[in-house]
Amino acid sequence: MPRAGWVKPESGRRLSDLVSVGVLMRVFPPDLVDEVIAEVGRTELRHRSLPARVMAYFAIGMALYSEGSYEDVLGQLTDGLSWASGWRESYRPPSKSAIFQARARLGSAPLAALFQRVARPIGAVQAPGVWLAGRRLVAIDGTCLDVADTAANVAHFGRRGVNKGEQAAFPQARVLALAECGTHAVFAAEIGEYSQSESALTDPLLDRLEPGMVLLADRGFFSYALWRKAMGTGAELLWRIRTDKAGPKPTHIEDLADGSWLAHLRRTTPAAARREEPMLVRVVDYSIDDGRKNSTAYRLFTTLLDPGEVSAVDLAAAYTQRWEIELTFDELKTHQRGPRTVLRSKSPNLVLQ
Repeated sequence: MPRAGWVKPESGRRLSDLVSVGVLMRVFPPDLVDEVIAEVGRTELRHRSLPARVMAYFAIGMALYSEGSYEDVLGQLTDGLSWASGWRESYRPPSKSAIFQARARLGSAPLAALFQRVARPIGAVQAPGVWLAGRRLVAIDGTCLDVADTAANVAHFGRRGVNKGEQAAFPQARVLALAECGTHAVFAAEIGEYSQSESALTDPLLDRLEPGMVLLADRGFFSYALWRKAMGTGAELLWRIRTDKAGPKPTHIEDLADGSWLAHLRRTTPAAARREEPMLVRVVDYSIDDGRKNSTAYRLFTTLLDPGEVSAVDLAAAYTQRWEIELTFDELKTHQRGPRTVLRSKSPNLVLQ
């Protein structure tokens, strides 16, 4: 029952929409948003009808309500902000042009900084699929997003080639992410050009790894230099490795009781690489009996060296969790954003936002 004297504001929004904005503010508290905006130098010098804080929430709202127009998203957002403040604050509906200008003023830096401050693994102790030998399972992988076909986006992000020398209809941004396997929580991401390889985008993400994690990666990521850098974070590694002629050649040291074996890794070229300290790894070779005649051979490298702590079978089973990050991308690209949806922003900075 409403309180005496309370008048419902004129709005066609559902209560569930307003509550969702309240949840958004709980995850991204207004004081934190203001703090991050100040840190990156986007605080307004004069009062505006669309302050930077509102536009930061608006940018997040565009991802949550990607099918809505600028006006729809902002209307849903401002009604929610008014509701969350107990109707002490109100926001006038501006024009589409004003919304675009406010987005451009905000830029991408506040959103990147806010994501870095808030995003983190969230899996609880004993949560299924989160842990291996007391360590948190995380995975790294990449995906591509279609962006608006403008000259600026083409120049910044580039396009992929298709058959007969033609190019794809839309330029694409390449996104590399770290996600917690058991919860699908993305806690770090790097955005680059389509032409950049996933391994090239990996370096900035290594700072988000820490002791107590196990990083899963597919066979496209391995290089001697990247493996050494990833080891230096203190996280454990469990990566699939190529087994063809181009794959690394570990030097056998010792067979282990569970069928895995210890080996040294060291580049043979250039000459300076041969003088580096070799890296000790545990190698797990296996195949999956799925009834087919020619089963695929798998090879894993790991820094988890003790079979008494985690067996080769458990390592092979844990590697299947790498597919959880693929499901995370599917959730974001297909179910949240909508299949075949092109990001609407026409400039690179707003794509990054």
